[in-house]
Amino acid sequence: MKAGKFGTLVAAIMTLAWTGGEAVAAQCGSTSAGYETWKQSFAEEAKARGVGPTAISALMGAHYNQPTINADRGMKSFHLSLDQFLAKRGGSIIAARGRKLKQSNAGLFAEIEQRYGVPPGPLIAIWGMETGFGSVMGNQNMISAVSTLAYDCRRPELFNDQLYAALKLIDRGEFSAGTRSSMHGEVGQTQFMPKTVLEYGVGNLDSSSGALMSTANYLKAHGWQRGAGYQPGEPNFAAIQAWNAASVYQQAIALIGAKIDSGN
Repeated sequence: MKAGKFGTLVAAIMTLAWTGGEAVAAQCGSTSAGYETWKQSFAEEAKARGVGPTAISALMGAHYNQPTINADRGMKSFHLSLDQFLAKRGGSIIAARGRKLKQSNAGLFAEIEQRYGVPPGPLIAIWGMETGFGSVMGNQNMISAVSTLAYDCRRPELFNDQLYAALKLIDRGEFSAGTRSSMHGEVGQTQFMPKTVLEYGVGNLDSSSGALMSTANYLKAHGWQRGAGYQPGEPNFAAIQAWNAASVYQQAIALIGAKIDSGN
């Protein structure tokens, strides 16, 4: 075999090895002990997939984020009844303030509804539920939070995708090594995960307009039908279900949204 063809064959085999995942996959763990070794291995995989030096540097500066693990192990509110969940998350407060925000931002919500077909109620309900209308967006290091969950053995495939998305956003200059997030890497006023930012982000997610437009864009992409209802059993409830997998959360958004849209 000629040297040129041999080199081409070796390159093809190496490409398959890198992109296949399993053969070179970084080893997950359930404690901090293996994180640094995993990070080195993941960085090599990421380089082979074309991730640039800025993002690799950010990953290498990340740390095992114990608060993220504690939060991931301790999520209990989604097991509450609807009434308990609404009480715990301040559903009546979100609805009351949401009605005022609908009026004070009428122009923005009219523009969003014209563009995406999504009325103010569910958007405001999500905005209030996720961050208290932008008041609490998280204070974790985003790349540390996401990489910790990508390393953790509970759901590595899910968060590997999120980590690659975060690295791509860093390479683009949309995120940085210092980007702040909530416990699982959620960013912005309606808490987009990195992959969701890549796919549906519109403008600056730290601003109310960018976050709300992005959320409407997400809902439209997941089947939102202009003018249709969004309560359980109605056409647009499926889009709310796509936003969050927890049944009690879905019901809360639909109920709060209806109270905002109806003015009651």
